[in-house]
Amino acid sequence: MELGIAIFLLLAALATGLAAWFGRRYLSMPMLFVGAGILVGALGMDASAPGRNLHAVQLLAEITLALTLFSDASSLPFRRTSSDASLPGRLLLIGLPLVIVFGGLAAWLIFPELPLGYALLIAAILAPTDASLGLPIYNNPLVPVRIRRALNIESGLNDGLASPIVILFLSLTLSEEGVLLGSWLRLAIWELALAILVGVAVGVLGGRFLRTTVKRGLTSDMWTRLSIFSLALASYFLSVGIGGNGFVAAFVGGILFGNATKHDLAEETDFTEASGALLALLVWAVFGLTLFTPGLAAQFLDWRVFLYAVLSLTLVRMLAVAISLWGSGLRSDTMAIMGWFGPRGLASAVFGLIALSEFEQAGVGLHPLTAVVMLTILFSVFAHGLSAEPLARWYAARLEKAQPPLEELLETPEFSLRTQMPQIQRMGGQYPSRPPDA
Repeated sequence: MELGIAIFLLLAALATGLAAWFGRRYLSMPMLFVGAGILVGALGMDASAPGRNLHAVQLLAEITLALTLFSDASSLPFRRTSSDASLPGRLLLIGLPLVIVFGGLAAWLIFPELPLGYALLIAAILAPTDASLGLPIYNNPLVPVRIRRALNIESGLNDGLASPIVILFLSLTLSEEGVLLGSWLRLAIWELALAILVGVAVGVLGGRFLRTTVKRGLTSDMWTRLSIFSLALASYFLSVGIGGNGFVAAFVGGILFGNATKHDLAEETDFTEASGALLALLVWAVFGLTLFTPGLAAQFLDWRVFLYAVLSLTLVRMLAVAISLWGSGLRSDTMAIMGWFGPRGLASAVFGLIALSEFEQAGVGLHPLTAVVMLTILFSVFAHGLSAEPLARWYAARLEKAQPPLEELLETPEFSLRTQMPQIQRMGGQYPSRPPDA
């Protein structure tokens, strides 16, 4: 165990120290660490270890997602987004539900033996997107600010919005299997209500407390960073401890913390964000290693699993996005780009682990869920990572030839929910210096 941790940390130091160099070669951090995990498994090392320590892996993944949700939500300045909220609003309020509906329908058609709740659960797990898998499109100045901002906001918020839906369909699935007795809807709503209560309390009270202590000089930058980190974890663990959903609590807590501090502590939140990023690299490495778990690799050979993974990343997402953006005035190639860049990542992996744990405890058969979720994420890590930069250049070239005025080029203030990794990539000169004229 100690040797494995040491090797991971040395690999993390090496990879992040060369982040710009890797970025210029279209290699993202998730790609590198998933690849490292796959290499370890291919060499015949103990690939079954994650399966034997499912609880530890799940806890690590859940803490990672909680930190990400809190830091992302706390960094979103709602007043600045209100000037152009239509695109992210369409993606979140129309696109996200449609992705789940279309994904559930596809799962039901491909796996007709599945109950409705199970099909919808698979779709909900694979609905949230992960911007870290497609940074060259999310942060490339060749792509119009308005498009990048909409995708950034969507990826920062949809995992938090998807969390209660996953819990709802997980409860429905267990009810269909005869495991969860009583009203599954009532239990799910109660769990969400507790989470919201915790998020409000931690976000508002913690935010006001820190804003006051910083304003009066009662603390320092380092301790403020640790305090924010502690609040993020406290919102998660407190909610779980009283029977609520920890992710919803972290998400709500982050939103209210940012508003309570008036975003004056955005810079101090970087420690929480960086900690989540480091833990995410470990999760990706374990993910790659888990692909070689005995019995799981064989499920990838099922053509239905392969078909659903491809449909989830293409038709399901792209059709939902096209419908949600209908009437917005955007070009068809813009809709296609926004539809394609819905990479599945950390949130889907964590939700899949939670479902796996709940099913194992209940003695319910896993059916295709594990294989479908893992194969979809695996495809996404490499397909979106490798295609981001070339597609960004192709899209920018098409916009340059287009006749103005273009809805895509409307002036919009820029910001990024993820401040650390984009800075590393830009420092390496990965992106050309000239954005399209607005």
